[in-house]
Amino acid sequence: MSKIDIRHPHSLPKAKARKAIEEVAKKLAEKFDMDYGWEGDTLNFSRSGVDGHIMLEPNDLHVHAKLGFLTAMFKEPIEGEIKRVLKEKF
Repeated sequence: MSKIDIRHPHSLPKAKARKAIEEVAKKLAEKFDMDYGWEGDTLNFSRSGVDGHIMLEPNDLHVHAKLGFLTAMFKEPIEGEIKRVLKEKF
């Protein structure tokens, strides 16, 4: 099983960071047909072959995702899109 593990620094107040993470999730949902929802300060996302979360921490975000066998072939484009959107929003 392939994994994505990204830490991305931020200096936004919590409310603005949550809003930005929500925008990241919307873009991922549109591009990769993912479902998502908040559980505390963690945004969970999933679709067939992908299960992950974005944890909002005081000074950074932690993105972790497990990719199934078939989805692992698309690890680089998925990881690249996550990094691109994080850079754009943060």
